[in-house]
Amino acid sequence: MARDLRKLFEAEREEKTYSMKRGHEARFLSKLDEKMPTEELPKEKKGYFVWWQIAASVVVALGLTFYYFSTQEEKINPIDNQVVESEEEKGEYQTISLGDLSPDLKKVENYYLTNINIQLSDLEVDANNKEIMDSYMDRLAELDAEYHRLNKELNAMGPNDQTIGALVKNLQLRLQLLQKLKSKLNQLNSSKNEQESSNIM
Repeated sequence: MARDLRKLFEAEREEKTYSMKRGHEARFLSKLDEKMPTEELPKEKKGYFVWWQIAASVVVALGLTFYYFSTQEEKINPIDNQVVESEEEKGEYQTISLGDLSPDLKKVENYYLTNINIQLSDLEVDANNKEIMDSYMDRLAELDAEYHRLNKELNAMGPNDQTIGALVKNLQLRLQLLQKLKSKLNQLNSSKNEQESSNIM
């Protein structure tokens, strides 16, 4: 014996009528008047408020004027970049990197840089693989230069999704390039070993 609850509630709402007690609105308005008087402030207090409003307006106007002229002065007299560059060359100029932005990005940067360094340390250069190594190392140097350029952009323009994404993508590309180089060297070594074994037979 299933009943539709919606129909039951609708029937109950139609049967009962809700009304407020007599004089409810008058009691409410009198309580409201007690809590929030509608009378005006004395003229003496009004004068203080006017002076406070004028003082606040003057402070805001002075602040805006100071801000405007300080930004205009920077536009007229730009800071000499030569000093900054020389400090940067000495290593005294502090820059932010990808890892400085958040702990998660620091983990990502450390992961990729550690793996890149491990891959580089595993590589062995000999006469047979020198050409391949040189071509891959040239490409790695280009990616490294791009990474430094993106880092400068990060410092100049501030953090944004595009620059952060490009920095992470750069690290990924470098690691992938080293992994490809390693597999290429393994193929080269295995083919060299096969040739040596066939020559022996």
